[in-house]
Amino acid sequence: MKTRLPALFSIALFTVLSSLSLPSFAQARASAVIDSELAQTHYRRGNTYNNMERYEEAIEEYQLSITADPNFADSVRNLANIFYFQERYEETIPLLQRFITLQKETTAGKIAAYNTLGQLLRDAQRFDEAIEIDELAIQHDPENSSQVYVMANTYFNAGRTDDAVRIYKKALTVSPNDAFIHRSLGRMLEDVGQLQEALLEYRAAAELNPDSQFYRDLVMGLESRLAQ
Repeated sequence: MKTRLPALFSIALFTVLSSLSLPSFAQARASAVIDSELAQTHYRRGNTYNNMERYEEAIEEYQLSITADPNFADSVRNLANIFYFQERYEETIPLLQRFITLQKETTAGKIAAYNTLGQLLRDAQRFDEAIEIDELAIQHDPENSSQVYVMANTYFNAGRTDDAVRIYKKALTVSPNDAFIHRSLGRMLEDVGQLQEALLEYRAAAELNPDSQFYRDLVMGLESRLAQ
């Protein structure tokens, strides 16, 4: 009998451990299953609470939606929007990044996400990340020239002149006939002593807007300076 006790004990222990481990394995598998219908249900509830300005309940529903389907982009976007308006910016940033990744088509929501994400990264002085997003924002929203000046001035004021120049040059790839962008880039290049490059931009602005005495004066002034 003594020789059989270890074997019997081992069998019993295996049986107990097996019964304990099986539920946790099943739970792990269940949590990995995407339930799009459940995600949609929580998304609709989140929208209802959001419209009622019951934001904490909306947040909970959007989070449940994302748990049910991590690729449910609309819930990610709406959750990011709530966090943004609550000024919870550190939580907003990864959600916007996630939404941009999920949203394959260029939509108004995706364009807004690029613009907002770039602004938040710049405000947080995460400039190396911001510059990449800002270039994408310009590419996807070429008509929004006002954002270009905000971006460039932010980089310039932060002492990142190269990034400011990069923004203007990116803007010119999508809006090559914008005389004011040429002029702004020229002014920035002149400020940092890149006079020949600045003159090219002033000339481009003057050619695009030949009736502008202001642009002609910029060209003549810099030509005179270079001739000295």
